[in-house]
Amino acid sequence: MRCPWCGHPDDRVVDSRAAEGGAAIRRRRECLRCGRRFTTFERAEQISLIVVKRDGSKEPFDRQKVAAGVAKAIKNRPVSDEQVEQLVERVEEKLRRKGPLVTTQEVGIEVLSLLRRLDDVAYLRFASVYKDFQELTDFERELGILLQKREAAAAAQRRPSRSTGARTNR
Repeated sequence: MRCPWCGHPDDRVVDSRAAEGGAAIRRRRECLRCGRRFTTFERAEQISLIVVKRDGSKEPFDRQKVAAGVAKAIKNRPVSDEQVEQLVERVEEKLRRKGPLVTTQEVGIEVLSLLRRLDDVAYLRFASVYKDFQELTDFERELGILLQKREAAAAAQRRPSRSTGARTNR
C-alpha cells in the first residue's frame, strides 16, 4: 500500500479490526518514511451475480431494478426507504449464497417472501405483476393464501405454551 502523502510503498499496520459488521477489515497504517498514518479497508471481492432471464439471455444482477420494482409495490404504503434498502440488501445477499447464476424466478421469489413479511398490500401488488395476474380470481387466490397464513400465525400465538400450562393430577 502506497502512502497517500509521500507515495512510499512501505508501511506498518498499527491496528486491525472488523468493520461493516464483519464484511470488511479496517487497518490503521503508518508510513515508514514520513510517519503519517492512514486508514485502509479490506473487503472480499464480490462475485458477479448473473441473472438468467426467461428467454435464456443473461444479464448482470441490478439491485436498482429490484429497488424500482419494490418502490412501485410500496407506493403510498407505510414503508420507509430504509426498509426498502434493507429488503433489497437481503434479496441480494440470499441470491449471492445461491451462486453466481440465478434465475429471474429466484429473484422474484426472494422479493415476494420478504415483501410478504413487510406489507401485505405491497406483496399483492408485486405478485400481480410478477405472477402475471390476468383475472380477478388470480387476486382472490393469492389473497386467500395470505389470509390463511395470517390466521395460522394468529392461532399459533393464541395457543398456550406447554411449559406454562397448568398441571393436572392423573
